Amino acid sequence: MTTVGLRERKKEKTRLAILDAALDLFLEQGYESTTVEQIAGAVDISPRTFFRYFTSKDHLVLWFHDHGEGLMMETMRSRPQGEPPFTALMHAVRAVLSDMEGSTEDEHRRFLKLRRVLDENPQLIGQSVARGAGTERRLAELVAARRGTDADSDQLSHLIVAFAMSAMRVGFECPRRDGGMPEITGRMAETIELAERSLRPGWDL
Repeated sequence: MTTVGLRERKKEKTRLAILDAALDLFLEQGYESTTVEQIAGAVDISPRTFFRYFTSKDHLVLWFHDHGEGLMMETMRSRPQGEPPFTALMHAVRAVLSDMEGSTEDEHRRFLKLRRVLDENPQLIGQSVARGAGTERRLAELVAARRGTDADSDQLSHLIVAFAMSAMRVGFECPRRDGGMPEITGRMAETIELAERSLRPGWDL
């Protein structure tokens, strides 16, 4: 393994250690009561080192948005240019689903802890919604580019993204039984299929 590879693995290990420590502290003593200093101390790093990985403790609870957006943007850019925009976007949604299905038990637990943190801290929902809106804007720009239009003026590009992201949200949340990751991924797969068969071919052109 190269030196660069070892360095990246070490960085990822530290990032996940910070994330895990933060989620545990948030659930044990409350989000508002937890400080960056406490999180850093739990993994034996300095606050300065913490900020090399996360811009704030709010950033910690948005890690799933960052990861999911990265997967979707990468998938969208890799799809054939002539593919219908909604089809390409649903492949991007499926990339997130596939990543979740292939995740480890540690990753499952991390995701479910994050959901608990959000459930117990409604004030964070607004930040999550704002972060999601940013993702939708960036996806709409990719869709508009595929359609040869301008995202600032093309409503259909935004509607295509809104439909796809709504399907993802419904898959995550409805109906919610807290049965763990298999339930969530199974529900997402069902919702993706439902969305695709609910729209006539060519509607997004």
